[in-house]
Amino acid sequence: MPYLELQGIRLFYERQGHGNPPLVFVHGIACSHDDWQPQVDFFCTRQSVITCDLRGHGASDGDPESCNIETFGVDITALLSALDLPPAILIGHSMGCRVVLQAYLDAPQQVAGLILIEGSRVSTGDRQVAEHTVRQMLEAVGYTTILRRLFNDMFLEGSNPALKERILNRALAVPEEIGANLLPRFFGWDAGHMDTALAQIAVPVLILQSTYVNTERVRVPLQPGATTPWFELIRQHVPTAQIEIVSGVGHFSMLEAPEAVNQIMATFIAKVAH
Repeated sequence: MPYLELQGIRLFYERQGHGNPPLVFVHGIACSHDDWQPQVDFFCTRQSVITCDLRGHGASDGDPESCNIETFGVDITALLSALDLPPAILIGHSMGCRVVLQAYLDAPQQVAGLILIEGSRVSTGDRQVAEHTVRQMLEAVGYTTILRRLFNDMFLEGSNPALKERILNRALAVPEEIGANLLPRFFGWDAGHMDTALAQIAVPVLILQSTYVNTERVRVPLQPGATTPWFELIRQHVPTAQIEIVSGVGHFSMLEAPEAVNQIMATFIAKVAH
């Protein structure tokens, strides 16, 4: 198994295929590189495809203190450098959207484009207040209860029960000290950095969305032509971004509707490549 050594931390990654621009896939909170298998299978016949486990997740090492969006972003740019990749398209899912945005902020010259799948902004205002609010919620409700609720809500009624169970069980297997420290920082990054990150983008961007969390904090499916606060934020900061809705599936669209997701991505990637 290939690993990148980063100051005593081993970061697991896989590289398959050949061709440019390389595609680098970044998973969400309490997930792993496995979420991208349908995309790896589809794209590795035509270009380089890199997946990894963020520190503290999957087969990668990690400690609670270093598990945050900023460090994850540094890890991704270190991986790009270690593999001596030309400018790559970074693809993030959920929390991974923040990670690839952070990586772009850190090293824009290494990035040819961005694909954000099921992105959002979950908090605004003062970063410390946002983090403190989440920590209070974790203390009051309990991390495992919140995690179960969070992942259960990622699937629509009628979703594949085996997929839902597998993803929930994998999330619960992430050590609580990792997840309970990371979740507040996730919210804090949105409050402190999301606007700045989006405003800095100067490469092609694809937004792929299937759901959003409404004002009642309920995740609901999107229909063609819908708009959301996330879409409006994107249009404000990145007016050239391409926004696509994949209807009828939950938060893991790349697993639940891989054919549709892959085709939309392939069209976007071809444009970036030329």
